[in-house]
Amino acid sequence: MESCEMSLIKYVLFIFNLIFAISGIAIIVAGALVLSDVGNFKHFVENELLAPPVVLIVVGAIIFIVAFLGCFGAIRESYKLLIGFAVCLLIIFIIELTVGIVAAVYKNDFEDALKKVLLKSIEQYSQNDAEKTAWDNAQSKLMCCGVEGPNDWQGQQLPYSCCHLNEELHNELSEYCLGVAKGKYLYQNGCYEQLKMKINDNTKILIGVGIGIAFVEVAGIVLACWLAYTVKKENESK
Repeated sequence: MESCEMSLIKYVLFIFNLIFAISGIAIIVAGALVLSDVGNFKHFVENELLAPPVVLIVVGAIIFIVAFLGCFGAIRESYKLLIGFAVCLLIIFIIELTVGIVAAVYKNDFEDALKKVLLKSIEQYSQNDAEKTAWDNAQSKLMCCGVEGPNDWQGQQLPYSCCHLNEELHNELSEYCLGVAKGKYLYQNGCYEQLKMKINDNTKILIGVGIGIAFVEVAGIVLACWLAYTVKKENESK
């Protein structure tokens, strides 16, 4: 009976690890897509924006490698490899849980820091080419203007990236947006809210993927421990 039980668990765990390996690839792809998306705005909050997707890519790579350890342990019916596999899954689970808790705790602090960085950066727009490029890129892609709105540009020339028609008007844009159009073609939303929404949307993707993988990891830990227990019990009965 124990041999039948062990055989069943072994093949279930083997199939599970194939799925687990595929999920590792899926995590890497999800992390890469988010990294590519938020990477356009890394000038403002580089570490905060890039850390979560980078962690996800690393975790996905580790999961892919660990899945093969689980497959090998299941086929070889190795108690030590199965326990090692379960421990690796537990460590990954703890890391994901820790990152999630830290992200939730410091969410408000991050948003405050983001606004401060944007306010400081906008003051340097006309003096610093890097700030100018970053703002023009953010305003064009996020369809926004200023930190909280166009009024943030008072005292400076309105950037062409604040206008809907920036690709057509180029150098005449500032005068057109404010004068002829009287703000009709001027983005009214501030970049702070737009950037915050984009980060939140990407965070939801990471959280969704993380929760899904967490359930898979718990199932893997249970199956690995069950098979390890069965292997040990059968070896002791011989």
